[in-house]
Amino acid sequence: MQAEKEQRVERRLAAIFAADVAGYSRLMGQDEVGTLRRLAAHREIMDRLIGEHRGRIANTAGDSVLADFPSVVDAVQCAVEVQQALAEANEGVPENRRMSFRIGVHVGDVMVRGGDLFGEGVNIAARLQSIAEPGALCVSGVAYDYVKQSVPFTFYDLGPQGVKNIDQPVRAYATRLGGTGRTVELKSLPLPDRPSIAVLPFANMSGDPEQEYFADGVVEEIVTALSHIKWLFVIAPTSSFTYKGRAVDLKQIGRELGVRYILEGSLRKLGNRVRIAGQLIEAATGAHLWADRFDGELSNIFELQDEVAERVVGAIEPSLRSAEIERTRSKPTENLDAYDLYLRGQFELTQLSEETYAAAADLFRRAIALDPNYSDAHAALADSVGRSFAMGWIDDYEWARNETCQAARRAITSDPENATSLASAAWALALFEGHFDEALELADRAVRLHPNSAWVHTQAGFVHTYAGESDPAVAHFLIARRLSPVDPRGFITFVGLGVAHFVARRFEEAEKAARRGIAQMTRNTASRRLLAASLAHLGRVEEAREVVKELLILQPKFTLSFTRRFPRYRPSWMPELLIDGLRKAGVPE
Repeated sequence: MQAEKEQRVERRLAAIFAADVAGYSRLMGQDEVGTLRRLAAHREIMDRLIGEHRGRIANTAGDSVLADFPSVVDAVQCAVEVQQALAEANEGVPENRRMSFRIGVHVGDVMVRGGDLFGEGVNIAARLQSIAEPGALCVSGVAYDYVKQSVPFTFYDLGPQGVKNIDQPVRAYATRLGGTGRTVELKSLPLPDRPSIAVLPFANMSGDPEQEYFADGVVEEIVTALSHIKWLFVIAPTSSFTYKGRAVDLKQIGRELGVRYILEGSLRKLGNRVRIAGQLIEAATGAHLWADRFDGELSNIFELQDEVAERVVGAIEPSLRSAEIERTRSKPTENLDAYDLYLRGQFELTQLSEETYAAAADLFRRAIALDPNYSDAHAALADSVGRSFAMGWIDDYEWARNETCQAARRAITSDPENATSLASAAWALALFEGHFDEALELADRAVRLHPNSAWVHTQAGFVHTYAGESDPAVAHFLIARRLSPVDPRGFITFVGLGVAHFVARRFEEAEKAARRGIAQMTRNTASRRLLAASLAHLGRVEEAREVVKELLILQPKFTLSFTRRFPRYRPSWMPELLIDGLRKAGVPE
């Protein structure tokens, strides 16, 4: 029975990463011991970067590596960073002894058995790897369509490529790396017309991996304080956290996020005391503008966060009055146990699976049990339960509606000035109850309170979409993307942007947004529903039917009846437009 369980085959969609050493046999013939030593060193670098980008290593044999990722963007970013890191490792090594990998990336259906990957998707990734230049990356046309507007890298078209045992040629695209001697071209975002800052994850110096979440929470609270200052453009922590654990040049971060200033620091927690150190850097020049450290009791952690925010803002604009700083102060709860549970739940929400969303909801319920007036926890509970139903992980609509809307109401009454809570509550009340006027009022108020929050703008965009106001919705989603350009939960913003374009009958724009949402999170069923309906309305029915096949692998119970009752739209024709497209694409009644 155990052996039968181990051989069970699972089918799923994945971003597949295939790597192999170029000229491995030649290298082994020259120096077997030295080659094996270099291979082990290169694999250590590669394995670490795969893990940092949420990848899972599957098959390995000799000099080859096969891994899968939940996001095509993660897979491509990992591949480029691997090649850059290995190029640095090869510096000083004679040309004829350098070890270079070829890497291929594809997104498609795979079979998983005993942790190993098989199937057509793997074959295509392996073929792409074989045609890549040494030290370079080659991606399929499918992967390229998903990532071309989501990653800061330039690709060039290699044209159709034959693949063994695959009837149709596969279009391939490559980065300008490797043997060409050229590096990846990075896109630079323009600086806003006001001071701009990104707060990088603080290094956890406590020696306890379990305290990572606490250090992350400190950063999020500092960002919250800074974001309330209307003249300051602040990048959301979900984007800046993508650099966590990565050795990236601060000038590059400044270009990629489009900011003038970067705050970095560290946190050391020993017993009941904590020390926070921070320094403010001008990204373009690397000049250190300010540095300080703060010591205090753990019970005063929120006061320390406020002090850090005040010092940083004062360094950017010395004439800022202290009264303006005071308005940035926000303590989510005085109960540190509840705060810990809330931070752990927020981490679970970044993973997008039935298990992690259920775990997050449980953590938020536990936080509320400790602090019944914890507004952020109530809002997060509404978010986790509501989106679990939207993903098809909860079957009981009435139960999901009741818990989501009750949590939304409690979030509002617990803290009427909490912008994040107001925005999440507005989303829930529009989505499940159709209270559009109330939701619009809440969303607009949230934006006024917290104009630098990507999450607030995203939720406001959804509310305007459900209310039938597409153009204001699109504006909110675009602001959210600019505030948080590399957000791991950014696929949610792309879902909303796509729906806003779709109901305005801009189906080409809806298709683009849907593909970018899938690129950021391959398990994202909402973007697949939107993509299928958009393609059908564009007359590309066969493509739409292929997308539905992928959708039904991820959400087997999805039918048109789901769309008829959820979400709520003010104009009655909106759900019918979506249903008509999904019906053409082959979604069952």
